[in-house]
Amino acid sequence: MIGHRYVPNRLGNIGSFLETFLPWLGLAVPLLLAVALLTRSKVGTAAVALLAVVWLGQFGQLLLPGKGGGDHDLRVVSHNVGASNPDPAGTAAALAETGADLIALQELSDASAYRQVLSKTYPHSATRGTVALWSKHPLTSSSVDIGIGWTRALRAQVQTPGGPVAVYVAHLASVRVGSEGFSSEQRNTTITELADSIAGERLPKVLVLGDFNGTAYDRELAPLTYGLTSAHAQAGFGFGFTWPSAFPLARIDHVLIKGMTATDAAVLGRTGSDHRPVQADLKL
Repeated sequence: MIGHRYVPNRLGNIGSFLETFLPWLGLAVPLLLAVALLTRSKVGTAAVALLAVVWLGQFGQLLLPGKGGGDHDLRVVSHNVGASNPDPAGTAAALAETGADLIALQELSDASAYRQVLSKTYPHSATRGTVALWSKHPLTSSSVDIGIGWTRALRAQVQTPGGPVAVYVAHLASVRVGSEGFSSEQRNTTITELADSIAGERLPKVLVLGDFNGTAYDRELAPLTYGLTSAHAQAGFGFGFTWPSAFPLARIDHVLIKGMTATDAAVLGRTGSDHRPVQADLKL
């Protein structure tokens, strides 16, 4: 756990694979403790205690209550709705019920079902390729090239009551686990391209929403997360796992912020997608 950064990516990107599921290494604590107690090993018990301290040092802050709090100016929701979602209208309705000011969607195969539901409450929208943003506030938008060959990212300038906010919605390339290991090269390319676009952003308030197909612990996400703060890490409770929706194992859906503060963050209930939606309340 301490030295995961030193696990090389040269062979099958094993380092990134380990970091994707890094919090789950804590399962070793109760298992090894049971062995130490059964064998009445004082050395083993001490070793397990050290392991527990290391795990708490890395992830304990996520389990601390009382983070965030206070009023918010902007509520945002982001969701990979799934191209094969059997109930897009129901999914759209569930997202609208959150009362969010902004709803960002990824992996849209047909935006019409979502538009039919969301346009009643969200008069402003932008759809670019397979990503979209619905807003209660006026916006202008443009596509963002993340080097994947088709449009899976957009930038919008949203005129909120607290001033203009640059909003990026992105669905980065997928990763695969196969005979060659953890295949993430295409995703890493999209990380670099999106990070370059955000680095050139002139507005002081920046919001990045989307499915990054990677967790905050994965070293390859560093170019994207640099200079940005995770809303969940700042104001959420727990690990915030979002995928797969039936039994989430990793937080690959994110709300990243700059120039604002998160007052609350949460993972929402299941929809017809294989991801769970994420929500954040922000103070501008």
